[in-house]
Amino acid sequence: MSTRLGNSIEECARLIALQYHQKALRGYDIKADVSLRAFAEIERQKENYESSIKTGQTRPSLEEMIAAVLQARCSDDLQTKSVRTDLYILAKDGTEYFFEIKAPKPNKGQCLEVTQRLLRFHLLRGKSRPQVKAYYAMPYNPYGRTKADYKWSYAKNYMPFDDAVIIGSEFWDIIGGETAYQELLEIYLEVGNEKSKHMLDTLAFGFE
Repeated sequence: MSTRLGNSIEECARLIALQYHQKALRGYDIKADVSLRAFAEIERQKENYESSIKTGQTRPSLEEMIAAVLQARCSDDLQTKSVRTDLYILAKDGTEYFFEIKAPKPNKGQCLEVTQRLLRFHLLRGKSRPQVKAYYAMPYNPYGRTKADYKWSYAKNYMPFDDAVIIGSEFWDIIGGETAYQELLEIYLEVGNEKSKHMLDTLAFGFE
């Protein structure tokens, strides 16, 4: 059920985005010739970020890490690399969005891995913000309505939370405008009410 819900959320986001943007694709592969030195710098940035948490030092922002990766590029060590994003959007103003759409309670390893992937998106495109915007997107907030309500410590500690994470309405506002989230919740509620008896009967099958 969890996997199917995740797939339905991604597909809903794609369909909604098609009404508001130039392009919207799921499972989009980005491929480019990139500097191996810069690719390795992404791993160093991830390790440095984790180290800064352990030592209590100031953690770098996402933009600082992106800048370090792009500055590490060379022209004599190129190799073709490919990275897949859950959802890609090309906005009408030319801004490219890359979303890793994940559950709102990741573990430490998932947080660091997603941070690494966001940096790879920027490297393969060769651009920083605002031309390219890469996010860890949480489709809903289990703690409340606003980002300030969010309390899951791993996400807040093991990734540049303020820069990299968008939650609930923040995500859906980008996808389809400021009313998209509320409208989507109403649709899910309507479908849930219609299908709830069937779902309960299916779950209870064999336990009577």
